[in-house]
Amino acid sequence: MELEGILAIGGKPGLYKLVAQSRGGVIVSSLIDDKKFPVTQASNVSALKDIAAYSYHKEVPLADVFQKIADKENLGQAISHKEKPEALRSYMLEILEDYDQERAYNSDLKKLFQWYNILQE
Repeated sequence: MELEGILAIGGKPGLYKLVAQSRGGVIVSSLIDDKKFPVTQASNVSALKDIAAYSYHKEVPLADVFQKIADKENLGQAISHKEKPEALRSYMLEILEDYDQERAYNSDLKKLFQWYNILQE
């Protein structure tokens, strides 16, 4: 799965596509409603291509985790991020058997599945 130019912004739900760079930051477009707005350098912006999931042996790039979900679901939607934490953890074990359960917070798993489902739409 290609994650180039896809961003997560701290404090804002959803995912955003990089549209352009400006003097004080970047211009992004929401993947949900396609609204564009500027994001300043003071915001916490993370590129999805730079995010990885913890496993006991190595860090697994988010693109690889998303590909494993896509393979499991035949390119369909994953479990809802609104499920109980136990269900999210169980699902994650099916996807990535050696993911580090102690270092992965429930909020991390919620974001992971929410982001996957946004990208699938």
